[in-house]
Amino acid sequence: MSAWLPTAPCTPQACVEAPVGVPARAVPRAVLRLTGVVLLLLAGIALSPLGTRIPASLIRRWCRWIVRAAGVRVRVTGAAAPSGGLLLVANHISWLDIPLLAVVRPARMLAKTEVRRWPVAGPLAARGGTLFIDRDRLRALPDTVARIARALREGAAVAAFPEGSTWCGRAQGTFRRAVFQAALDAGVPVQPVRIRYRLTGGTPTTAPAYVGEDTLLASLWRVATTRDLIAEVEVRAPVPPGSTPDRRALARAAQPPETTAPSWTHTVLVA
Repeated sequence: MSAWLPTAPCTPQACVEAPVGVPARAVPRAVLRLTGVVLLLLAGIALSPLGTRIPASLIRRWCRWIVRAAGVRVRVTGAAAPSGGLLLVANHISWLDIPLLAVVRPARMLAKTEVRRWPVAGPLAARGGTLFIDRDRLRALPDTVARIARALREGAAVAAFPEGSTWCGRAQGTFRRAVFQAALDAGVPVQPVRIRYRLTGGTPTTAPAYVGEDTLLASLWRVATTRDLIAEVEVRAPVPPGSTPDRRALARAAQPPETTAPSWTHTVLVA
């Protein structure tokens, strides 16, 4: 495994809270939710040839609709992301994180090459200008960083998950430094975003997590059958260019604060 994309210790068996005993009456609702998600994705694929002619406000609404169609309410706090070249970075828990980042600001995603082969979502990502990373070829990393910097200089927003892997939400990974070099080279700000998932009442939940050997279908079904899910998106203050001496310091400045859950809880679960 490449150092570019490290693995997390989280597994579905140890970390993920799955709905227990889904009642039969909830199945049609879950199927309806997933049907809505697929229809919205197909609509996105149909409109993707329009490219930059699609208003950013429409892309934001479309991404919010995808999350809502899955049965998840969205709460966004903080200031609006700045315009111009911008590196958006966030912690990574779920496939839901991708449309949630686009709600903050539509951007070119940075994704592993495997995403290109996903049904429906893969073609949509490719047409949307996603920058793909071959995580098994560390030698390709400098070229990837150069491509990101070029897109940033041209005024695009690029979204990345610098942890390099999904975590369950009880714990989080350390932001890897490479992608921040692109922001330094391009002289653009970094916009940190923190994503959390809760139930109504504020109880944290790992149900939306997509970790380890979990399958996309299993994660989709888990989200669709979990009631009262809320996605909290905290848009933190941007880190301006020139405010940190190097990519290591920039990664630390963008790293979200530690979760409030005791670290030993996660350690015991994955042990």
